[in-house]
Amino acid sequence: MPNASRAAQRPAEPTDPDRGTPEAEDDLPSGWRHSNGWIFGVMLVAAALSLLGSFVLSNDAVILAGNKNAALTCNVNAVISCGTVGNSWQAALLGFPNAFLGVAFAPVVMTIAVAGMAGVRFPRWFMLGAQLMYTIALGFAYWLFSQSMFVIGALCPWCLLVMLATTVSFATLLHANVLQDNLYLPRRLQRRLLEMVRSDVDAYLLVTWIVLLAASIVLKYGSRLLA
Repeated sequence: MPNASRAAQRPAEPTDPDRGTPEAEDDLPSGWRHSNGWIFGVMLVAAALSLLGSFVLSNDAVILAGNKNAALTCNVNAVISCGTVGNSWQAALLGFPNAFLGVAFAPVVMTIAVAGMAGVRFPRWFMLGAQLMYTIALGFAYWLFSQSMFVIGALCPWCLLVMLATTVSFATLLHANVLQDNLYLPRRLQRRLLEMVRSDVDAYLLVTWIVLLAASIVLKYGSRLLA
């Protein structure tokens, strides 16, 4: 009993305002945009488009390997030219066509999306790992975009499709991870992100970002896109 008495008299330890218990289910955003069907459905469509683009780019890479001057269907003009981009060293940064990575990883994302639509909830560490991997993929996609814009001087429509699909997949995965509290963030930051999701700020930011990307292409190349 003396030990119990001393424990009762010990002052409570201060709490960290940045940490605490996860939000209750009632505090989570509700509505169709926050449902598993919508979030993972959008992710599935985006990943499928990424896979489509990667398949076409992989086929083009095989054609260009046999003939660097091959007339690809997306060789529209000097600016919109898959051949110009595909023949650059950036198109095979790791020693093989970058598109092969998309063919390998897009089905994994599609599997996660289908499982999510079915109500499967993966472990937090798995979803955090998926978010980190997609962050790397997103950075790689935008590095390739910057190379096309400012170094190669040509754009590949299928590459742009893969970049757009990767952006949407990243955003929807982040949406799901914030809702499910999978990112091991300090509680204060987690609550702020959850409030942004509740207010649809993430959706507005995504749309704004895509519009800015399109505007940057038009401002860079202008009428040459249609020449």
